[in-house]
Amino acid sequence: MNYHMSSQKSVQNTLTSEQLNQVIEAITDGRYSWACVLILRFVGHNPLHFIPQRTYSRLMKENKQVSNTPTTTSANNLHPTVASSMNRVSSMATVYSSSFHTLHN
Repeated sequence: MNYHMSSQKSVQNTLTSEQLNQVIEAITDGRYSWACVLILRFVGHNPLHFIPQRTYSRLMKENKQVSNTPTTTSANNLHPTVASSMNRVSSMATVYSSSFHTLHN
């Protein structure tokens, strides 16, 4: 599958720590589709260009309820395995971001 970025905006679309924590939390909770939606939104894409509207609406409804429940993603409150996974994902995101930036400049 080939994908061509149609926008000419800066490629420096990196995730903030809070955004990355939201994506990691979704993944560790097993909400993989929601993690994909978050990533698309955070890097400036419209998820509706990639997934059906009905699916997007369902995900928004399901995750509105999840986001209303108080959660903490502090590393102090996480199981050691989850904290380790967060560090690995964070490192992977940094490598991906650097590689993406290098390839598109």
